[in-house]
Amino acid sequence: MTTDYENKLDTRIYRTREEMGAAAAEKFAKEVNKLLGTKAEINVIFAAAPSQNEFLQSLKYENLDWQRINAFHMDEYIGLAADAPQGFGNFLKERLFSQFNFKSVNYLNGNADDIESECTRYASLLAKYPVDVVCMGIGENGHLAFNDPPVADFEDPKIVKVVVLDEVCRQQQVNDGCFAALNEVPKQALTLTIPALLSAGYINCVVPGPTKAQAVAHTLNSEISTENPATILRTHPKAVLFLDQDSSRLLRSDK
Repeated sequence: MTTDYENKLDTRIYRTREEMGAAAAEKFAKEVNKLLGTKAEINVIFAAAPSQNEFLQSLKYENLDWQRINAFHMDEYIGLAADAPQGFGNFLKERLFSQFNFKSVNYLNGNADDIESECTRYASLLAKYPVDVVCMGIGENGHLAFNDPPVADFEDPKIVKVVVLDEVCRQQQVNDGCFAALNEVPKQALTLTIPALLSAGYINCVVPGPTKAQAVAHTLNSEISTENPATILRTHPKAVLFLDQDSSRLLRSDK
């Protein structure tokens, strides 16, 4: 089901998370195969979050030439144990990067001795391999990657930066079952900036679940501002928002 809101963001609503994930994977595969028809290889940035599980799981049903895809991820905690399952690189390695034979997988290192140098290193990689596709979600506070409202900048001059996570963002990690308590969630992270993410030719945005309903409503209906960072998606020429019944409930007359 597709609903054309006046904001012009292509918004597609599905009955279940599984149907949403399958549709998002199918659309991703279509866009990737179209790109691979004109380019020898492409560059894709992936989000790591439970909201992406159904999408990631459905990718195994798609016919893709993974050997022509360079993979990146969009954020990483600073100071988390290198083998912690909550680490975003570890999350994606388990669910995606180890499942397919990518041309390359490029990890952000939140335990680098020099974090600013790590930002520079990863930014240089992204400059060398300009992003074609971004697969993302939206946070409960409307964040994209770890660009929370206090630090989001639609004209950020950086590609990768260090951020302090706001409490709503950190509490989301507890709500998602990633951490047992708020005090376990790291307070700092590395993140790709909003301009870096929006530089992609195509954005696949997957946002299920009841805790995301308010953020989705703001994304589609509130003023475009860093108070709700995801509103900037309405300015992108080729972004698609995939929702389930729970995350879309504030958009529907039967809510």
